Amino acid sequence: MDFWWQGVAQDLEPFVLSPQWRQWVHASLLPMVSWDHQVARTRCPRRKAKMKMAWEEVQAAFDRHAITQRLAPQVRADWHAWAADRVKAFQRAASAVEGRNGYLSHMHHNQRGLPKQRYKVWTVLHNFDGRASDGTTPASRFFRRSFPDLFETVLSKIDDLPRPRKRNQAMALTG
Repeated sequence: MDFWWQGVAQDLEPFVLSPQWRQWVHASLLPMVSWDHQVARTRCPRRKAKMKMAWEEVQAAFDRHAITQRLAPQVRADWHAWAADRVKAFQRAASAVEGRNGYLSHMHHNQRGLPKQRYKVWTVLHNFDGRASDGTTPASRFFRRSFPDLFETVLSKIDDLPRPRKRNQAMALTG
């Protein structure tokens, strides 16, 4: 999130904006475009209705803002397009760094989906094998206790692999 805001600040540098304009971009323009983007992407009717109400409030505040009212329609459209690019960049940047969820979103984006069992496997891997910089897993932080190494636990549950079947030599030569 901080990285995205730094990108927004960097994108605004060439414009040499006053503090009031920067406030308008940060508190009015970007939230309005962001809510608009989220409403369009949401499929759950109940969540969509709540988001639409929030968007309407932000839209009304945006329309009432003194800077918005003074902008020519073309300039307003240009700012809206700039903000839409920034919002889309946030969505792309956020999903790519979310680890398991980022992977899942890419799988869904490609319309490939995942088998139901694989969701469970990814959840276990994420919670019990994914490690933070301090070496802790999400499960150990949540339950405030350590867990045995996931890989070693799985290996201990696997019996010896069966020997390969003995093939008939004559069959092997002709097949």
